Amino acid sequence: MGGVWLVFLAFPIAGVVDSGESRPRIIAGVALYVVFAGVYIRGFRAMSRAVSRADVVRRGVAHLVALTLICVMIHLLVGSASVGGGPYLVALAMFVLPMWAAVGVTVVVLLVTTWLTTVSSELADTWYLSGVVLLVAVVTAVVRTIERRGLLHDELAAELTVSAERDRLARDVHDVIGHTLTAMSLKADVAERLLDTDPERARQEIAEVGVLSRQALAEVRAAVGGIRSARLDDEIASAERVLASAGIAADMPKDLSVVDPRHRVVLAWVLREAVTNVVRHSDASVCRVVLGPASLTVEDDGRGPSGLREGNGLRGVRERVDAAGGALRVSDASPGTRLVVTL
Repeated sequence: MGGVWLVFLAFPIAGVVDSGESRPRIIAGVALYVVFAGVYIRGFRAMSRAVSRADVVRRGVAHLVALTLICVMIHLLVGSASVGGGPYLVALAMFVLPMWAAVGVTVVVLLVTTWLTTVSSELADTWYLSGVVLLVAVVTAVVRTIERRGLLHDELAAELTVSAERDRLARDVHDVIGHTLTAMSLKADVAERLLDTDPERARQEIAEVGVLSRQALAEVRAAVGGIRSARLDDEIASAERVLASAGIAADMPKDLSVVDPRHRVVLAWVLREAVTNVVRHSDASVCRVVLGPASLTVEDDGRGPSGLREGNGLRGVRERVDAAGGALRVSDASPGTRLVVTL
């Protein structure tokens, strides 16, 4: 952005040529303005390569000092024609210095420019130079503010992305671990009860515990990798097995085609957590699941929602439903609890 102003160096260079000084001084003055332009461009490039805000300020101050010294040398050679460097000092200061320091540089340059254009007869027709300095200060300050706001927005967006990914991972791992560990615990209890009376059935239950543990490991890896998903038909079958292991009769829908394909993944996650909560907390004997095109109802005949607190599981369900633009409602089914999700 700062390089845009270089086109206006033609005016102070023309002032050097028309200054009436000796040829060597004019050549030296023009050469110094060329060096001035190079240092100015290098200052902005150095700023873009800085690794921190402190590095930007350090590099910027070094280049501002160099530009100021060049202006002093031009003034010693050709007099008031050096005033043309003022706007460039202001532009660089606005991008590299803290705002208070940049405003201070602007005030100093504005005062020097005003003084030179007032006391020098050669600059009598350039009264507008003070206005140019002020205009450059305002434009670069606005651009600086926009750029800083853009950087802040990008940083906040990155933080929100990380936070959203952390929440997603927490939900996925909770859903996977919570549901599968509940099923494993139930099957282990069944195997223990059947160990003496029905060893063959006990072995089957223990084998299923091994299958569930390997399945949980694969699902956790998938969740960490960000590719974990849920299939509604798989969750229906899993819910039937988990409820049966807990001794809860399951009334499950048979026709899944009524569900809008766009909502099946979200409803599958909700079903998994809802059934896990029924097994863990309801002390129910029956669990009924009803599916609609964009809805899911899970109802049990257990102890009801009195005193129910929204833990990580239910909170994760609510977050998933909210993200999908839906609504979650938990109510008393008299007896039992009714969870309804509408998308």
